[in-house]
Amino acid sequence: MANVAKYSAVKDEELVRRITEEHQTALFDILYERYHKKVADKSFSLLKNKELSRDAVQAIFIRAFERLAGFRGEAAFSSWLYTITYNYCIDFLRKQKQLHYPEWNSLQDLPEIIDEAYEDFEAFDEELFIRLLDEIHPEEKALLMMKYHDNISIRDIGIALRISESAAKMRLKRARARLLFLYQEVNKQAPQE
Repeated sequence: MANVAKYSAVKDEELVRRITEEHQTALFDILYERYHKKVADKSFSLLKNKELSRDAVQAIFIRAFERLAGFRGEAAFSSWLYTITYNYCIDFLRKQKQLHYPEWNSLQDLPEIIDEAYEDFEAFDEELFIRLLDEIHPEEKALLMMKYHDNISIRDIGIALRISESAAKMRLKRARARLLFLYQEVNKQAPQE
């Protein structure tokens, strides 16, 4: 394992350069140490199974290592890695559960008119927000996490989910509306003080 302390101040992009151009592959261990927990948390939040998440983390880092030469530095390394994470998990869920978002979306009850003026998800109660995220489709959850938690661009979200940029925008809008709808429904049912 590479000496973590020696490279603690070295930026991710420099580590990637040294790995790909200078063939210092042991430095990948540092990237693994930096991001292992976050990738594991993101995997678990979508897969909801510790063993599957553990396996996913290994597969995701193998995939990231194999594709490292393709990292162009247009976005932060973390965003690039999280895109691989979401893509892997969504693909896994699609294969296991045969999730088909367009079909699922057409079967869900969501009023056409939702007041999206209230989009400040940070104002949501965190526990309730997490619970509501678990009630929506995994692709919608991934979209919201990519955009609002990881600040991944719409273009990169589209690439990760293998959809067009305009489809990513539309699905993101629908995911926000669904989350807002669920939030409003919960607040209607909450006892008034």
